[in-house]
Amino acid sequence: MNLTFLQTFLTVIETGNLNKAAERLNVTQSTVTTRIDALEDALGRRLLVRSRRGTRLTRAGFELRPHAELLVHGWAQARKAINLPKGYSGLFSFACEFDLWHDLGQEWIYQTRTAHPELAYEARPGRRNEIAAWLGSGLTDLAMTIEPISGSGLASQHFCEQKIVHVSTQTAPFATPDPDYVFVDLGPDFRRQHSSAFPNASTAGMTFSISYWALEHLRAHGGSAYLPLGLVAPLLDNKELHLVTASPEFVRNVHLVWREANEVIFPWMRADT
Repeated sequence: MNLTFLQTFLTVIETGNLNKAAERLNVTQSTVTTRIDALEDALGRRLLVRSRRGTRLTRAGFELRPHAELLVHGWAQARKAINLPKGYSGLFSFACEFDLWHDLGQEWIYQTRTAHPELAYEARPGRRNEIAAWLGSGLTDLAMTIEPISGSGLASQHFCEQKIVHVSTQTAPFATPDPDYVFVDLGPDFRRQHSSAFPNASTAGMTFSISYWALEHLRAHGGSAYLPLGLVAPLLDNKELHLVTASPEFVRNVHLVWREANEVIFPWMRADT
């Protein structure tokens, strides 16, 4: 049995339609359709009823689902066991959205390694849809995300509020609007807060979707931007950057998402989150 077909089948169930499943798996919708067709042909049973409104399971699909979950999760655990470095009791897989790694992600994994040195760790960055697929397949045990991820067998919890501040390479007041302003897309919550605070703002001449890239741009070329306080705090302390005190501050919520089944393997996981 092709595990990719089973993973695709489970993703279609979780998302409710083929298009969303394709987005999560980062493939085309025709690829998802081909995989489901191949799985149905291999089993000789129709598993999904597909319509414009979405998909629903047939009786055969309901029967297959728990077995598919066991196979996919079992394969993920087997992969971890085979790749386990000598001297460790287990392998913990952590995923993190790109924009959270430099500030919160690496600090979380450092503290977890300190608290649980008996485990080997792997950390992988990814986009939200990629991380959702990794969690669903069992490739990832726990992830740090900007928006919570829901799905069968997943649990999530608010982790922290990340303060977002306006910083500049200039010390003197600058023109409003700032011609060197760099817009950093820090997620849906930030976009809503930013639009509310600056309803008449024009499109920035430079936009980034990763805070660290924007920070490097400011250091090389100058300008101002909204960035996570934890990322820029050392540069504020040494006066390389300066806080724009006249600008409002924003907050970005950060979440942890994990596989509930892994709480048996890592009983500390829920408590530590």
